[in-house]
Amino acid sequence: MLDKSSAVLKEKKDFSGIEPSERVLLLSHCMRPSQKCPAKFSKIGLCCLDDCGIDCVVGRLRRAALDKGYKGICIAAGGKMALKFVIDNKPKGIVAIACRKELEEGVNEVSALANGKGVVPMVVVVPLLRDGCIDTEVDEEEALSAINAGLDL
Repeated sequence: MLDKSSAVLKEKKDFSGIEPSERVLLLSHCMRPSQKCPAKFSKIGLCCLDDCGIDCVVGRLRRAALDKGYKGICIAAGGKMALKFVIDNKPKGIVAIACRKELEEGVNEVSALANGKGVVPMVVVVPLLRDGCIDTEVDEEEALSAINAGLDL
């Protein structure tokens, strides 16, 4: 089971040494404002528009990671999509923002990827404050702290 303080804070120190170009951000699509979000889903996740005109947490977190030079961002509709993104991009570090259930399953799946043959990416998790699969909430300050870990602000 994920313990918020140990899962996030314990790993941030080690995560700080990973260059942004070797990090990915995984966001759960359920944080988007469902009634007014103009983004469309594709095989690679929710395609957030740079000029959508809506100020939402998904857009702000996505922009923060892009501005820091992250290797990629996936706004996933589920764990399988996020795992495929990780497999395809082979990051050294992952910031994952989702509900506790998805985070637990995802950390286990990422750990199993190496299967004794390689290095497992370091994962920093930020659990949602309120889940429910639609219009969920996250501590944005905590999420930004994880995205910016070890980087000059």
